[in-house]
Amino acid sequence: MEQIRELITQSPFLALFIVAIIYAFGEMVSTKTKAWIPSVFVIAILFIIGYWTIFPKNIVDLAGLGIPLSTPIAIIFCVIHMGSSISFDKLKKQWKTIVICLFGILGMIVFCLTIARLFVDSEYIIAGLPPLAGGIVSATMMQQAAIEAGFEKAAILAICMYVCQGFAGYPLTSILLKIEGKRLLKQYKKNNIVNNKNNDALKVENITEKEKRLIPKISDKYYSTSLSLAIMALIGFMSVYLQDFSAKFLGVYKINSAVIGLILGIIFAEIGLIDRNILKRNSCFNIFMFIVMLYIFSWLNNATPELLLEILTPMIIIIIVGVFGMAVFSIIIAKLLKVSIPMAFASSLTSLYGFPPNYILTEECAKSLATTEEEKQYLMDNMLPQMIVGGFVTVTITSVIIASIFTPLLFTIN
Repeated sequence: MEQIRELITQSPFLALFIVAIIYAFGEMVSTKTKAWIPSVFVIAILFIIGYWTIFPKNIVDLAGLGIPLSTPIAIIFCVIHMGSSISFDKLKKQWKTIVICLFGILGMIVFCLTIARLFVDSEYIIAGLPPLAGGIVSATMMQQAAIEAGFEKAAILAICMYVCQGFAGYPLTSILLKIEGKRLLKQYKKNNIVNNKNNDALKVENITEKEKRLIPKISDKYYSTSLSLAIMALIGFMSVYLQDFSAKFLGVYKINSAVIGLILGIIFAEIGLIDRNILKRNSCFNIFMFIVMLYIFSWLNNATPELLLEILTPMIIIIIVGVFGMAVFSIIIAKLLKVSIPMAFASSLTSLYGFPPNYILTEECAKSLATTEEEKQYLMDNMLPQMIVGGFVTVTITSVIIASIFTPLLFTIN
């Protein structure tokens, strides 16, 4: 194994081949099983096995896909793309999704602070809840706070929670989206809806080019891939600059560049500075998504068998109790708002993985259920907006706020 690891270390082409073939295999499994086994789940398992056996810890970096290409560039570009896909006029119509996701996270917190606390030490719950409700920013905040407070195992749990929470979210979300997708297709066929013209859902793919633009549309013969990437790079620069600027006033509670990038993507698409679905327009979406996903899986190199076994029991209890609490609160609010329960729960579950898995899971489900391109588009139009908004609300914003609230609590534990 050491010889194989050394061979991979010496060849960036071999490293790229390995990570690419694993990614491709995950997609093949997902296609073969009609998304019942999501690609992200398969890829994560294979990466863990790889790190435990023959993978160098920096295999993604060796493949040329690490920093700064993966983060901040690829992540910010993908976030800007998602912002460009959102019509501001119809964003407000997703208020129900926002309410559902907030209630879902509230349910997770309530159940963990009451039920899980009967079985798990407080430092584990406090350190693990923000990462469970969000992404790497909250996980990093809690890890650093736990180390400063003297809870080294809790610090490990915070990162492992971020690394492993998707294992609960991926298959559960896939099942829920399948249920919702079948319901929508039945509705589609019954009413013979072609483009879903009369629904209030946020259109992601079919936003008309005839909408009003403050900046005149650039001619296609001049709007090249390089020009669109240059504009996105400028927006990315602005996002990072504004994040650093906010740090001068807010300190560790600074506004994350991903949040700023998403907002700028929405604004600049509205005024016409960038096209709708910008990365698909310039044919760069798949490659940047590939880079971002591999960066996420690279974090699995910290999930050693020993560390996982040590914090496995408290982590499982927190995840099960938290997800159960999220389900209860999501179902209650879905009934009150009279919306689909599977879609409501799936939207809340985006807190367990965020972007881009929320996009991939939705697309895989739509692809597996649809028999025509029109059916697939209908499913994407009705499911993707809730999933994207859900990930934005939970991972990008709410989890960071929760982490900022929970951080001081670690220093109050005796």
